[in-house]
Amino acid sequence: MKKNRTTHFMAGILIIIFVGAFLLLTGRFLYIQATGEINDVSLEEWAEQKRTSSYTMSAERGKIFDNNGMMLAYDRPTFRMYAILDEAYTGESEEPKHVVDPEKTAEELAPLLDVEKEELLESLKSGIEKDRFQVEFGNAGKELSQQKKDEIAAKNLPGIKFEEEALRYYPNGMFASQVIGFARDTEVEDEDANIVHEIKGIAGMEKVMDDILKGTDGQISYQRDKYNKKLLDPNEVVTKPQDGDDIYLTIDQKIQTLLEDAMTQVDSKYSPERMSAVVMNPKTGEIVAMSNRPSYNPNDPSNVENWYNDVVSTPFEPGSTVKMFTWAAAIEEGVYNGGDSYESGSYRPNKKIKSINDHNGGAGWGSITFDEGFQRSSNVAAAKLAWEKIGPDKFLEYLKAFQFDKETGIDLPGEVKGEILYNWPLEKITSSFGQGSTMTPIQQMKAATAIANNGTMLQPYVIKKIVDPDTGKTVEEKSKNVVGNPISEETADHVLKLLESVVNGEHGTGKMYKLDDYTVGGKTGTAQIPNDEPGGGAYMSGKENHVFSFLGMAPIDDPQLMMYVTVKQPELGPTESGSDPVSFIFKNVMENGLHYLNISPDNEETEETQHMKVPKLVGENVSDVQKTLEKEGIRTTAVGKGKVVAASVEEGESILAHDHVILVTENPEMPKVIGWSLREVLQLSDLIGLNTETSGSGFVVTQSIKAGTALKEEDSLSVELLPPNEQQEEEDKGETEQEEE
Repeated sequence: MKKNRTTHFMAGILIIIFVGAFLLLTGRFLYIQATGEINDVSLEEWAEQKRTSSYTMSAERGKIFDNNGMMLAYDRPTFRMYAILDEAYTGESEEPKHVVDPEKTAEELAPLLDVEKEELLESLKSGIEKDRFQVEFGNAGKELSQQKKDEIAAKNLPGIKFEEEALRYYPNGMFASQVIGFARDTEVEDEDANIVHEIKGIAGMEKVMDDILKGTDGQISYQRDKYNKKLLDPNEVVTKPQDGDDIYLTIDQKIQTLLEDAMTQVDSKYSPERMSAVVMNPKTGEIVAMSNRPSYNPNDPSNVENWYNDVVSTPFEPGSTVKMFTWAAAIEEGVYNGGDSYESGSYRPNKKIKSINDHNGGAGWGSITFDEGFQRSSNVAAAKLAWEKIGPDKFLEYLKAFQFDKETGIDLPGEVKGEILYNWPLEKITSSFGQGSTMTPIQQMKAATAIANNGTMLQPYVIKKIVDPDTGKTVEEKSKNVVGNPISEETADHVLKLLESVVNGEHGTGKMYKLDDYTVGGKTGTAQIPNDEPGGGAYMSGKENHVFSFLGMAPIDDPQLMMYVTVKQPELGPTESGSDPVSFIFKNVMENGLHYLNISPDNEETEETQHMKVPKLVGENVSDVQKTLEKEGIRTTAVGKGKVVAASVEEGESILAHDHVILVTENPEMPKVIGWSLREVLQLSDLIGLNTETSGSGFVVTQSIKAGTALKEEDSLSVELLPPNEQQEEEDKGETEQEEE
């Protein structure tokens, strides 16, 4: 009886527990049914979220153009390939929509993607084994071109799909790369902490103008089934993206290409440690070309030797180019008489200051005038002017008036100002001839605008305007910005005459910089390099261990272009000087650049036989035109047969003997461009309207379109370029491989 009593008691307890649980669950279900919520979460909203897909609609990144509208950077559509593995995706379709035969699929794709079949097969089999809906193929399946995508799609492989993606592309390769910079696809978190992909500026203009270029992404959402297909009533919501604004630079594609070609040739021949060059319109402050070596191809920025834009980011002791500002200060102060004589060679103001020597080992040239001292680039003359004539305190005021103690404010990232070293008496003297104090090339160019522009100093800039791509309206436009007047118009004119004497005078150090058609003025520089080796002296020794430079402008009576070139530690031959590589760059760019800008020649000594006026070309028979031009020593390339419809030069233009003229006919055919420079290839592309991709620098070694192939607008041309020394290495390698075979 005791046992039955206990059993009945426990049974009663269990009944109470079960009844309580039942009532609790029933109440909970009734509550959920009535309110439609669990833990303050709406079931209706939760279900809607589960069956709703939301996707970001990427804004198109703004394009970057040169000053004439030549595209320098844009988003190129590429494709990412993936494979659907789930049989359920095919559904009731008669044709399979998933991968049916992994073996065959991998075999067909491998040669098109240039990968091993086993690599693709492993991805497919692994996805099937893990019951995945779809798989991707890593780098092999990314960034596919339209042509490659079409080739794969033509195979009609079940389950192989593509998704379009944007890739930032630079059609001119290593072209003003440290100005334009580059942007890359990066992973970032959105507002909902989801990982999304966006193109982000990493360097150069792409970085500094990233917010302007990237625009604002949009979004699309819709309801779908478990296979991600839209429902018949998808409740679609679309927020349109706002594309980024376009940036127009002051860079001129043609002058920039002239500069890139010249620097590539010097880089190949002299293998310098560093090179920099910048070309400016001194009337406005616009930078029309800028380049450095080492550089990089923004389409493949791997193994980059130098990320810095040395023109704006690397201060150095510039040497004698600074003397133009020392003489300007003396003239402006009214203490300069060019006919006064002084004893050159060596100068020691007092026993506490180390002697200042002229660059010929302190030998000097005897008693000479200060004007001749400028021509000969005399350190002693500069020292006497700064220490005795102007005075150290007043000279410092002029250095600051030329703003050598400030950044220029150029619209490029990473600018670093130099430093005026002016603590000790010797430093106050050496600053007059560019030793001790440091400056960047762009600081010197900014200061030199005062000399080229009647005493008015202008801020350099590279952004011409910002344009809304949807409306075509200009959002912002820049113009010249006056930042100082350190000298008068009379002083500027006097200094221009002195600069002219450096190139054209009897004792001038800049004779190598003469141009055929234009009178050049400028100042040479041979700067010593500080020695980092312990016990090795303050500066490096040796013929090559200098930074050789030239800052020049032309035509000197009214400068339209101004250029500064530096070449650090070139490998010189026994009879070569540091001016050889510098003058090669300067002369090639300035002569051709001034002609391109249609600046009238001012050099009366030019022989007419060295040039010819371009006759009428368009509408004439191409063979007749070739005969006419080739008689004058002009190299021509006929792109097709028949009548000329376009040419790389215009009627009436003045061209030099041995120039290359491209003649495009009504039925153009691809010429053999092996051996052409990048500039020549881009001229051909502009004339026909080709979509050209370039890789490398130097001269063309391969072309994707065979010579003789009919051409039409929008055809795709790919060329590979190599410097001459690397071409020889490739040829030697090929010969070695043939011998081994």
